[in-house]
Amino acid sequence: MEKRNSLLMNTSILYRYTQKYYDKNLDLYQIGAGQLQFLILIYEHEGITMSDLSLMGGFDKGTVTKGIQRLEAEGYITTAANEKDKRIKHLYTCDKTKKIIPEIYLVRQEWWEKITQGLSEEELQLAENVQAKLIANASALTQPTNQLKIFGMQKLTLLDYPSKLASTLFTGGCNFRCPFCQNADLVFLPEDLSEINSDDLESFLKQRQKTLDGICISGGEPLLHEELEPFLYKLKGLGYKVKLDTNGSYPKLLKKYAAAGLIDYVAMDIKNDKAHYAKTIGLESFDLSPIEESVDFLLHGDLDYEFRTTVVRDFHSEKEISAAAEWLKGAKAYYLQAFVDSECVIQKGLQGYDADEMQKLCEAARKFVPNTQVRGL
Repeated sequence: MEKRNSLLMNTSILYRYTQKYYDKNLDLYQIGAGQLQFLILIYEHEGITMSDLSLMGGFDKGTVTKGIQRLEAEGYITTAANEKDKRIKHLYTCDKTKKIIPEIYLVRQEWWEKITQGLSEEELQLAENVQAKLIANASALTQPTNQLKIFGMQKLTLLDYPSKLASTLFTGGCNFRCPFCQNADLVFLPEDLSEINSDDLESFLKQRQKTLDGICISGGEPLLHEELEPFLYKLKGLGYKVKLDTNGSYPKLLKKYAAAGLIDYVAMDIKNDKAHYAKTIGLESFDLSPIEESVDFLLHGDLDYEFRTTVVRDFHSEKEISAAAEWLKGAKAYYLQAFVDSECVIQKGLQGYDADEMQKLCEAARKFVPNTQVRGL
């Protein structure tokens, strides 16, 4: 049999052996391999919806429904209707799950130790890299054929990705219209805005594999684009760490890409306190629930992250900054970025704060987020 066919066959065999092992070792709990992945995801993301489960694991809805029904029948999970939309069901683990979850994790860990016995760290890393490339190719077949459009690139940055030598790529288009945005062209996409050639970009990424540690994806709002997912798989296949800049309005995609290991660091913009959010993003009204969901996910998850606010005198006072920081209480890091007017800003004539004033705002925020720093001065 040809090697390329053997690889696919061996992957299938490993999957079947894994199922058999889980079925055998979880039988005393009346669950099997088909429910294990769902139970762990629900335990690690209490309140997750069935739609989120489908996105995070690439499962079809029928498979999710069947697995959830089995877990609910065995008393491991319970459901609760969303207060705003009764059609949406949130999933929670019961005490029965919390009692056995250490044993569940142990079964998974023991299986991993058994199948990786005798393999070096280098071999495991190589296997992960190969798998990432295969998944990227497979994922591309189920995604639109269009390439992710990149409209700008900073080839080298020591600032955008903490502790990493990186390059920053800029996508186009945004669902916000923040008056102080410094990337007006990326928001409104004028007809003469040039796109970076995809072949040139791919060549650059391959040439810099041994030079750069990571790639920053900024915008615009990167999560607007369905082409982002196969592009992230491509970056991971090349061995890059990935930092994502986002406004937090697409929490389901954020969770999905995080669960798939496609992003390593998130910088989420907090535009203002809750009371003034709509005005600050250039809209008359805005449903904050997606933003709140993204904030909650980052605060209580394992993904490395930072929150940041561009501080503009016309929109932010000490009162607003304090309220925003209180919202983020317990955050790992919060950065206040000094606004500087320029020709690229959407609304001209806005005012920033000087260094002393920024430091005063920083001290106010530190009452809630001790690791608050000032950037841009």
